Amino acid sequence: MARAERASTVDDAEVERFSRLAATWWDPRGPMAPLHKFNPVRLTYIRDQATARFARDAKKIDCLKDLRILDIGCGAGILSEPLARLGASMVGADPSAQNIEIARAHAAESGLTIDYRATTAEELAAAGEQFDVVLAMEVVEHVTDVELFVSTCASMVKPGGLMISATLNRTLKSFALAIVGAEYVLRWLPRGTHQWDKFVTPRELETAIENAGLQVIGERGVVYNLFADRWQLSSDMDVNYMLVAARDK
Repeated sequence: MARAERASTVDDAEVERFSRLAATWWDPRGPMAPLHKFNPVRLTYIRDQATARFARDAKKIDCLKDLRILDIGCGAGILSEPLARLGASMVGADPSAQNIEIARAHAAESGLTIDYRATTAEELAAAGEQFDVVLAMEVVEHVTDVELFVSTCASMVKPGGLMISATLNRTLKSFALAIVGAEYVLRWLPRGTHQWDKFVTPRELETAIENAGLQVIGERGVVYNLFADRWQLSSDMDVNYMLVAARDK
């Protein structure tokens, strides 16, 4: 009961920061350009993990059909839309009403049906929502309480379901590349997008997930290939990494 009364894990300052960028989410050359470039590798990872878990053919255009997927911290829907195109029944949630407004408008223009909600993980969990796959992509490093947030997300994973997360490791290398390099030198991201002390190590995330009753079944690093101009999976988890966990059936 004490946990249910705890404050939301939403960081209001972070919500305000991303709300100011709402109108630029779908501009591939705007402030969210790095996220657009990152999208293919995370989309493929999610598709492959989900199809393997639920015995689907990843080559089929509707390989995620009938799977109910939550994209928590969905922003304006950059990830929710391609997942919906693969057949998933998508729920996109974000505490920013501005982001959700943009997401709904873009989905309508694209002819996609996505259940977008201006809400939080805590509110969804309290309502008893359950999903085959819960996604926490590039959001763990923006919450106020990682363990509580992970526990809340995990509580919405159905028996046999998955939770997939992408975030940033807290290392000197990530400070050099993700903060100094990406925000100050290359200016890929607006300054202040990330706070290094809020980055989460794989071990910290694994522990939070396991404490929430899920089992970590896979993890991969993600690195930027300068020559190919694209992000790709790697064994190097020093900066960006993705992790998948499952609930027993």
